[in-house]
Amino acid sequence: MKDLIGQAILDYQVSQTPAVLLTETDISEAEEMEVSYWFRSYKDMPELEQIALKKSKGKVLDIGCGAGSHTLYLQEKGLEVTAIDISPKAIEACQLRGVNNARLTNVLDVKNEQYDTLLLLMNGTGIFGRLIHITTYLEHLKTLLTPNGQILIDSSDLIYMFDEDEDGGKWIPMDNKDYYGELVFQVHYKGETEEAFNWLYLDYNTLQNAAHGCGLSCDLLYEGENYEYLAKLTKKGS
Repeated sequence: MKDLIGQAILDYQVSQTPAVLLTETDISEAEEMEVSYWFRSYKDMPELEQIALKKSKGKVLDIGCGAGSHTLYLQEKGLEVTAIDISPKAIEACQLRGVNNARLTNVLDVKNEQYDTLLLLMNGTGIFGRLIHITTYLEHLKTLLTPNGQILIDSSDLIYMFDEDEDGGKWIPMDNKDYYGELVFQVHYKGETEEAFNWLYLDYNTLQNAAHGCGLSCDLLYEGENYEYLAKLTKKGS
């Protein structure tokens, strides 16, 4: 991987110069994304993210931390936060921004640690990649929870992106896919193109069913007007 997202984040941290990434998927055209979005303050975050941060407690693991904006807010509130990402350059940017504990690692490689809050934001289900991997991730995340710990995770139901047929149903092409929220993403930055990667958008009911299958309770904390939602997962009985 060229780590173009991480490079864009690090470039902005170092230069503060406005820049854009181009992102496209196998079901959508290329769109511009301002790199500065990763550096937003709490007041500029969507309501969903503000709720997640308010509900974060205790020892926190910020999974897929990006530029570390969520971690920095929680640090300022006095919480002990570990920020992790698979992007070396994003982690470097986090360290430059003042994140106390930023680690280059995949969450699946985090072992023998427990947290009160696991935070997965900016489409946290994305890291699952494909539907078949949900159980693997949820079972692993469960091992990282303290007895009364929580997983705060967001996503969006992409059903709205598909056309309706004459009977009112949705016309969903499923070539080489198990689920309509499985997307293939590609990122472009400064004339370079990142290797395509899988990214999963998950509707709430599917997440809830998968959570229950892994022995986790699942509660809907927020539902937005654009099919986005925030969920809380906890060990059953906690």
